[in-house]
Amino acid sequence: MSSAAPVPPPPVRDTAAFLTGWWTVDRTLVDLRTDSRGTFRGTAEFRWSDDGACVLHVEDGELSWNGTVNRAGRTLKLFPRADGTAEVTFADGRFFHDLDLRGDSWTTRHPCAPDLYDGTFTVVSPCEWHVRWRTTGPEKDQLLRSVYRRRQER
Repeated sequence: MSSAAPVPPPPVRDTAAFLTGWWTVDRTLVDLRTDSRGTFRGTAEFRWSDDGACVLHVEDGELSWNGTVNRAGRTLKLFPRADGTAEVTFADGRFFHDLDLRGDSWTTRHPCAPDLYDGTFTVVSPCEWHVRWRTTGPEKDQLLRSVYRRRQER
């Protein structure tokens, strides 16, 4: 009995267009120095800003860490490029990383003195993508894994 090879997702032609919409977010967080673990459960909305200059990535949910649950969220900005890639910045406009979901996966590095953030973005299907951030340095030794699943309706 043979099993069929998994079917690859259709290619993403435009990173910002692919991301636009509502997603659920399930994130695990591990502090590798202390073996502390946590989770973030929530939503992510990717929507055009009011001025049409960028796509806002707005996350909102609950962070559970060391037995404490708190509301948590963040906002990033994606500036689409004509080639289908995007530049990602923090809400205050500081550069975060480039993003290209047109291939099987995208790796990037963000230096956040004194630590380094190494990210891998993988499109699994038209309705699911994953992000893995590995942070190393004198201040942090962490692993974050996120699964985004498209919401059918809001």
